Parts: sequence; structure tokens; C-alpha cells
Amino acid sequence: MSTLRAPVAADHGPLTAPPAEVVAAPRKRAVPGLGVAAGVTAMVCVGGSVAVSSVLAGAPVFTAEAVRYAGACLLLVLLARVTGRRLAMPRGAEWLWLGGIALTGLVVFNVALVQGSKHAEPAVLGVAVACVPAVLAVIGPLLEGSRPRRSLIAAALVVTCGAALVQGVGRTDAIGVAWAVVVFGCEAAFTLLAIPVLGRHGPWGVSVHATWLAAVIFGAIGMVHEGPAAAAHLTRADWLAVGYLAVAVTAVAFVLWYSCVSRLGASQAGLLTGVAPVAAAGTGVLLGGAAPRPLVWAGIAVVALGLALGFRPSRRPAAPAAEPDLNW
Repeated sequence: MSTLRAPVAADHGPLTAPPAEVVAAPRKRAVPGLGVAAGVTAMVCVGGSVAVSSVLAGAPVFTAEAVRYAGACLLLVLLARVTGRRLAMPRGAEWLWLGGIALTGLVVFNVALVQGSKHAEPAVLGVAVACVPAVLAVIGPLLEGSRPRRSLIAAALVVTCGAALVQGVGRTDAIGVAWAVVVFGCEAAFTLLAIPVLGRHGPWGVSVHATWLAAVIFGAIGMVHEGPAAAAHLTRADWLAVGYLAVAVTAVAFVLWYSCVSRLGASQAGLLTGVAPVAAAGTGVLLGGAAPRPLVWAGIAVVALGLALGFRPSRRPAAPAAEPDLNW
């Protein structure tokens, strides 16, 4: 999710059995419209970042990513302080979940995109990301303490097919396929690993801890592979791109996305990832690119169908609504 393009003591307990207060994820279903709006906005930010990310093709990528996540973390901390949001330090097994988000969902994801692009066309990696809704529809409810719903799994498969049509097909070799699988797993981990800690830390806390951890990891990698003076080689265009990615695609999009997951649950939130390739196609047109081909229009229609199926009103008797919580 970062873009469409990436230590535990013995008494912490195993990863599969963290303390009860850590596993419990929030269930804010009272105002679903806010969750949908948050998720759509986050995916529009991510989809629109494709053109910006290409600016960094020749930059020291690890150093640029370290600056991006450090800047996003600083912005989030400042905004949290101004708005009175409490940020708690992780404890126990929470370090595993938050560290997993940073390592897999941010660091390895971006490395896989960079390495995968050497062996596969962008569409191949894009299709890998498009397969994530089905995984969220199956595994997400299990982490949230409920059962997967067949209707949402079906809707996720429809969204995946539509997103794949929008992305198109591309050529690759065996190594490219392997990197695409890594991209797929890391993109899913970005959401799934957050579920157990959203209850205590909320969207802001998860975003802050994931970004500072990612900044540290990327900074260490950049120091080794690019040298301590790599930041001096960033051009003005690079700094502008990093700034945009830090603010819109990281600080804003992360908080909105985790707010969406918190309110809707991973299954329905995952459907909204189909908006990202549609937003990317629209951004290309706005930047002077060619109009979408008929196959892309067909994919957009299929994505819309999947969203309609996934968000249609349930026929089950409605449970008593909780009091709306508007604090993201």
C-alpha cells in the first residue's frame, strides 16, 4: 500500500497468541459512509502516486524512502499532538505486529517492486497487488474474530478481475513472477498485520509506529548501500516527489486506510483497493496520456460491479447500532 509501485523478548509469547487486549480489533460499523470515504480517498492518493514515483527512478531509492517515512512520521506526530490524539508506546507482542508492517508492508514491498521491475513489466506487479482483496476477505475476518462471508469473497474476486483488466497484462520471467508473489504477500500484510493492534493504537498510532520503524530500516540499508552522503544527491525534483509521497501517500493515506479498515473490517475495506488502478488510469489521462482503451473501461465497470456487490445492504436483521465514533 505504500505506493503502487516498499526483536522480541522471550516473555512476549508466540505470534499466534498475543494478549487478549492486543488481538481485539475495533469494530466501528456505525458510520460506514465515513469508512468508505476514507478508503476511497486513500486509494486515490495511492493510485495517483504512480506518476510521481517514477520521478525517483534514478535517485538513491533507500535514502529517499528513509526521508519519506521519517518526514511522514514527523508530520503525523505533530498533527497528533495538535489534535490531542494520544500515541501509546508498543508493548509485548505489539512490536511483532508493528515491526511486521514496517518490514514487509513497507520495506520488502518497495524492494520487491524495484527488483521485480527488472524482470517483469509493471502490469505484472500491478496484477499481483490486485489479487489482495480476496486474501483480505478470507483471512481478515479470522483475525477480527469472525467468519469470512461468501458474498464478500465473491465481490473481492470480481474486484480483482476488474483491477486486473485495468492493469492489463505484461511480460515476465520466472524471477519476475517470484517478485510478484512477494509484492502480493507484502501488500496483504500491510493490512492484515495491523488488525491486532488497531484496537489499542488506532489508525494514527499504527501509522506513526510503522513509519518510524520503516525510516530506521530504510536508513540503515541506505547507509550501507548508498553511503551517508546519498541525500545530497537528491535533486529538487526528487525532494518534491519525496515530499508529496510523505504527505499524501504516506501520512494522509495511511491514516485514512487504517481508519477504513477499523470501521469497515478488512473484507469490505479490501474491496476499495480496486479504486487504486482506476485512479492511476485517470491520473494518466489528466497528465496528458492517451484515453483508456476499451479493455480498461471494461475493467472499471467490473470493479464498480464488485464494489456494488460488496457494499449492497445485507438482508440479515440489523444489529443494534453503536454510538457513532467520529474520532479517527
